[in-house]
Amino acid sequence: MEIVYSKSSLKFLSKTEKSTVKRIREAIKGLTLSPPQGDIKVMKGYNDGRQRLRVGKYRVIYKYGVNGEIEIVYIIDIGSRGDIYK
Repeated sequence: MEIVYSKSSLKFLSKTEKSTVKRIREAIKGLTLSPPQGDIKVMKGYNDGRQRLRVGKYRVIYKYGVNGEIEIVYIIDIGSRGDIYK
C-alpha cells in the first residue's frame, strides 16, 4: 500500500519537531495494515470517505483510494486538534 501526502500535510510535518513527526508517521503506517490500527473515526458531513486518525493532540485527515491495482492512503491534512476542523 502506498502513502501519498498533500502539500499542506508535508508543510505541517516540516515545521513540527522531529519526535512528533516520528509519532505521526508511525501512526500513519498503522493505516496500511489490515485492519487499520489507531483511534479512527469516520468524518461526518463528507461523502468522499474521509476519516480521521487521532495521534495525541494531533489529527490526521485521510481517505483510501485505488489507482489501478495499487491501494493508496491519501493524507489530506494534518494539524492540531483545535485547528484541523476549521
